[in-house]
Amino acid sequence: MAAAVHSPAYDVAIVGGGHNALVAAAYLAKAGRSVVVLERLDHVGGAAVSERPWAGVDARLSRYSYLVSLLPQRIVDDLGLGIRLVRRRYSSYTPDPADPSRGILIDTADAAATADSFARVTGSGAEAGRFADLYERIAPVARLLFPSMTAPLRRSAEVRGGLGDDRLWADLVERPLGQLLRSSLHTDIARGIALTDGLIGTFASADDESLRQNRCFLYHVIGGGTGDWDVPVGGMGRVTAELARAAADAGAELRTDAEAIAVSPDGEVALADGRVVHARLVLSGVGPAVLARLLNAGGAQAEATGVSSEAPEGAQLKVNMLLRRLPRLRDDRVAPEAAFAGTFHVNETMTQLDRAFATAGGGGIPDPLPAEIYCHSLTDPSILGPELRSSGAQTLTLFGLQVPHRLVEGQDTDAARATLLDAAQRSLDAMLAEPLADCLYLTPDGSPCVEARTTADLEQSLGMAGGDIFHGALSWPWAADDEPLDTPAQRWGVATGHPNVLMCGSGARRGGAVSGLGGHNAAMAALELLTR
Repeated sequence: MAAAVHSPAYDVAIVGGGHNALVAAAYLAKAGRSVVVLERLDHVGGAAVSERPWAGVDARLSRYSYLVSLLPQRIVDDLGLGIRLVRRRYSSYTPDPADPSRGILIDTADAAATADSFARVTGSGAEAGRFADLYERIAPVARLLFPSMTAPLRRSAEVRGGLGDDRLWADLVERPLGQLLRSSLHTDIARGIALTDGLIGTFASADDESLRQNRCFLYHVIGGGTGDWDVPVGGMGRVTAELARAAADAGAELRTDAEAIAVSPDGEVALADGRVVHARLVLSGVGPAVLARLLNAGGAQAEATGVSSEAPEGAQLKVNMLLRRLPRLRDDRVAPEAAFAGTFHVNETMTQLDRAFATAGGGGIPDPLPAEIYCHSLTDPSILGPELRSSGAQTLTLFGLQVPHRLVEGQDTDAARATLLDAAQRSLDAMLAEPLADCLYLTPDGSPCVEARTTADLEQSLGMAGGDIFHGALSWPWAADDEPLDTPAQRWGVATGHPNVLMCGSGARRGGAVSGLGGHNAAMAALELLTR
């Protein structure tokens, strides 16, 4: 793409219309800057959307992302968002894979009941205390880090000094997570409950030397300063709708069906329809690998794109379901309404998770497939129409772990999806007193209300390279002690190597999950640059 010869039509052009792009657009437009968002699809929101997957069925599900933890109240307040998050009483339920007639129910409102369930499964009342102690020990990390997520990056030494606990720092940041879990907890099942926080969308073992599981774990336990994951009332579609409203009300232009095919380092964005958008700055809501391709097409040399072109690899299976009623459990001491209201862990002991990693690493589908499930409609029935609510229908969302993109890449998409769905259903059925299929709601034409979305589906439908929901490996939410922090983009963790191009999505330094952090931090850096 030739260098721009026209005056920029916009201060900022944002490539991609996910939730982070909308956050950035809202902040910039509120500050009086001219902004255009360029979205390839016919709607904005990216993975933070609600849809009705089944024709004739009045159920509006959060199709991809479904819980919120890392969205700061500051962003909600700054942008005037009408978003309500509801805390779940039950943190999790984990049936014992060796004997599913018993399970661990972590009830945040009843410590005695929680301790009793730990004792029934582990044979010791002390394990509940050890589990609580582990998260109490980690709590200062959340209180220290979360407020810093909407500020310029601090250096590693400063964060470590602020924590004031060198042993905890080493346990979380320098040594594989498995060591901390083994020293803190005595049972395989309790260790597995904790380890799952390090494996959401992340392909790793407990002892992976890359520490990718540690970084994922950290992001999962710091949200809101507490680590709680909440249900957005109205579903993820409500979150996106409010962000789009805030951006549009502030004056941002939201263009859909506007596919970018090239980005030049000097601020031009070429669209598939032949138009070219000129801006002083370009913010990238797409992942680094996608941005690298766009920069190459825009004239940047492959080695000088400033962002990683390495193909990321997602590692998850998402299954959305609508049930006539919740299935009965083998554990008659726990009501299904309690078990599914929090996170229902299926075949997720530490041993099972590590074995699944080894199996998938060798090219096989884990058996049993580790998964976790929750029921949005128990906390927020508004996502169901009146007839469904009165009938007792409920949604279920299953998130399969240790399912790397390599298992479906290059294969027939329908066949791979069916194979993984079968593995997930078999794994869950082993924990239930009746087959899940017997509880599925049927569409008017008699089809069961169940859909599976693999990493290949995410790559195809959302443009996420490798189906990676984080757009690449998560990073520590601070700067290395010797890292350059000379420019606004570097200080805010959104640099690409090109001064006029910034990251603003999940691929930003503190991106990942539905948080708005990538958008907020890119907007702050952009405002500094534009003010200059």
